[in-house]
Amino acid sequence: MTHRITRRDLNAGIGAALLSPAVSPALGSAAFAQDASGPIKIGFSMALTGPLAANGKQALLGAKIWQDEINSKGGLIGRQVQLVNYDDQSNPQTVPGIYTKLLDVDKCDLVVGPYATNMVAPAIPVVMQKGKTFIGLFALDANGEFHYPKYFSMLPSGPTPKESFTEGFFQVATAQNPKPQTVAIAAEDAEFSRNAAEGARNNVKTYGFKSVYDKTYPPNTTDFSPIVRAIQATNPDLVVFCSYPLSSVGLIQSANELGLKPKMMGGAMVGLQATAFKDKLKSKLNGIVNYETWVPSTKLMAPAADFFKKYQARAAGEGVDPLGYYLGGWGYAYLQVLQQAVEGAKSINDDKIADYMRSHAFTTIMVADVKFGKNGEWTKSGMLQVQYHDLTDGANLETWRGMSYQTVLTPADVKTGNIIYPYEKALG
Repeated sequence: MTHRITRRDLNAGIGAALLSPAVSPALGSAAFAQDASGPIKIGFSMALTGPLAANGKQALLGAKIWQDEINSKGGLIGRQVQLVNYDDQSNPQTVPGIYTKLLDVDKCDLVVGPYATNMVAPAIPVVMQKGKTFIGLFALDANGEFHYPKYFSMLPSGPTPKESFTEGFFQVATAQNPKPQTVAIAAEDAEFSRNAAEGARNNVKTYGFKSVYDKTYPPNTTDFSPIVRAIQATNPDLVVFCSYPLSSVGLIQSANELGLKPKMMGGAMVGLQATAFKDKLKSKLNGIVNYETWVPSTKLMAPAADFFKKYQARAAGEGVDPLGYYLGGWGYAYLQVLQQAVEGAKSINDDKIADYMRSHAFTTIMVADVKFGKNGEWTKSGMLQVQYHDLTDGANLETWRGMSYQTVLTPADVKTGNIIYPYEKALG
């Protein structure tokens, strides 16, 4: 069954959460009385079970490392920090109740987002009602409907977030000679992938391609062969998938089994960035061109090296992704942004924090000079497109630790090489 998140659904979820006997119905300023002598409580939900858990667990460990570091240095504006978090189970329906509890029952001073578009979107109406500043983690255009002025996005998608996930894909395709002509788009019917597919359609028009297939599929799909066969029947030059982790894996496996061989394939596939999914697919990843938000290149690793040493030393004991490249660093970085805003505002007052965030730049271990613009999106995109290549089924953790199997194609300032084109040439 498909669950579309609409503004009506979100408001209904909030109403149910507020009426729940397990959650205090207290509203207004009394619910946010702050004890200046106690720790600063920062609340959030995180996907620790369900299909998004491989990434959510990384973000949580990153957040814990930030908490340990800030407390060892004397805390935030002179007070220790306490993270308060709950498992949202990768289920959007749990999110409104969790954020209501964090604010009304746990009396958190500050809140930050869960991971992923599908979880951040249903949290926004709750924080809007409470007037809280809110930093979403990897949420694609989640504030596009709400236009909440105290929302800020920790995702390097820039001022055109929907287009950014596939823009590099189409830029690379446009540069090929002869230029490919036709495009197939298959998207999971969920908040993120619908947004990414809308951006891909806009890029098809902008870069002068012709769409020959454009359909969605239910999030609970397990057999992807009918989708792949339908795409094959249209014989597209380019195939763009907009998908969440389980369907990303399923689509690549089916494409491999059925011999789908367009000139380029990939685009906006969540999951391929996580070690567990790379390890599952191995050589099947060869040739795929897909978005990334960070890679361990020499240039990008330099400011983040100390963090990843700490993360990787703790990962096994925490039962999380052993490298943490996709969400571990960003789970640390979005709290770095909050930290700098609180220190800059010299306050945990949400209005003062939001004012500071709108008017200042932020530097984190993952990226420097982040500025927030319309709807809280970054004023400049930092999205990457990478191509996987030269992988064998003997690939292991040491393979994934480096850059030998992936080439950054865009943007130009972090590019590490050129595409192997067409796709079939990368299959080995």
